[in-house]
Amino acid sequence: MNDLSAHAVAWTMVALLACVYGCAQRGTVVLLPEKDDKPTAVVVKQGGRETVLDRPYAAAHQTPFGVRAYTSSPEEVTSKFGAAIASRPQRAAAFTLYFIEGKDELTEESKRVVEALFAEVAQRPVPDVIVIGHTDAVGGNPFNDALSQQRAETVRAELIRRGVAPESIQASGRGKRDLLIPTPDGIAEPRNRRVEIFVR
Repeated sequence: MNDLSAHAVAWTMVALLACVYGCAQRGTVVLLPEKDDKPTAVVVKQGGRETVLDRPYAAAHQTPFGVRAYTSSPEEVTSKFGAAIASRPQRAAAFTLYFIEGKDELTEESKRVVEALFAEVAQRPVPDVIVIGHTDAVGGNPFNDALSQQRAETVRAELIRRGVAPESIQASGRGKRDLLIPTPDGIAEPRNRRVEIFVR
């Protein structure tokens, strides 16, 4: 099975539940497009039969005579499940900011990413933000733990300065424990000097 993602399951379950409660115990499952066009699939079972939905808008309708596969459309999804889809939370957004070696100062490129981050946070009525700081493999654990926490707190402070409620932001540091690019100790890898921000 190709990459059965949590998003695909969540979307199809929304479609299924919306119809189960409004269609006299018959269900319709529609596989919606995944963000970034990632391949996804879901299996619909009824009795001893299985139907695989593995492309956007592939659909299956459960009937007293078994599963009927068909191709849905954006119009049908909006018509049947628009209210349910509109009520679900926005998808999480992820950002990565990179830092100058040994400091909590952003690289020039990451300073430009910051505006996109704040724009994403601003459009959510009640944002939930997770900020995780990281370092490269240069230096010992105590130094890197403190530096990664400091980087996370720098981002958190800027979010608060721009109006995000402090209780909506969790900040933590992982030091050099979760290297994005695995390296031996002592290697200064710029892509590991980062803060990851998840906005929900």
